[in-house]
Amino acid sequence: SSLANKVAKVVGSINPGEPAAPASLGMAAGPTVLETVKEFSKENGSSQVESQLPSSLNDRLKRQLQQLVDSHPVMLFMKGSPEEPKCGFSQKVVDILKEEKIKFGSFDILTNNEIREGLKKFSNWPTFPQLYCKGELLGGCDIAIAMHKSGELKEVFRDHGIEISDSNEAKVTEPSGGKGGISESSGLSATLTSRLESLIKTSPVMLFMKGKPDEPKCGFSRKVVDILRQEKVDFESFDILSDDEVRQGLKVYSNWS
Repeated sequence: SSLANKVAKVVGSINPGEPAAPASLGMAAGPTVLETVKEFSKENGSSQVESQLPSSLNDRLKRQLQQLVDSHPVMLFMKGSPEEPKCGFSQKVVDILKEEKIKFGSFDILTNNEIREGLKKFSNWPTFPQLYCKGELLGGCDIAIAMHKSGELKEVFRDHGIEISDSNEAKVTEPSGGKGGISESSGLSATLTSRLESLIKTSPVMLFMKGKPDEPKCGFSRKVVDILRQEKVDFESFDILSDDEVRQGLKVYSNWS
């Protein structure tokens, strides 16, 4: 279509199986529109990258664990919650992350035994807590303590572009309700999933962008806005810079990072 061709000129063509550019670079908006235009009447058929996991885990659990691990840049699987740790080791890692002023997500393994046992095989690490950074296992309590004392932990977070919290207490998105509050299909909490679905359904054409249509905060968002206006398409938008929970959650929900 004409609109698809215009977007393709902005962002280039997308080959099947080719990974999307990171949203942190402001490049995901353009390809998303292209895919939407091409597949407007179809279900999204985005291919999923298969994780090399032990065969003893079924596919559903593999997907759920992968989505949980990827749900936050820094993710802690622990006993209890950051506010109420249920073991001293979990307490120590929470304290370290707060001292490092790192925003992190957490999951209470005591609320879901399937996740607890599955994660041991997934990570090939038999104990908890387990600390992940950008989908990679850093280790448990002892390793976190050693890395913190040596300054290596700070370097890892810096190298991976992890945000530093403005306050001394890290911002934690804690799943709630049900089996740890995790949606089986997406790995997101039921509350966040409902919120994302509501936002997406705000308008037949919905643009998640950096900034607003009249004040875009990146060139890629501006170009997509210009294209939609040239095509005289009515659309609504959401500024992902205004809500990090929506920004990170949408990556998992849409399987588009």
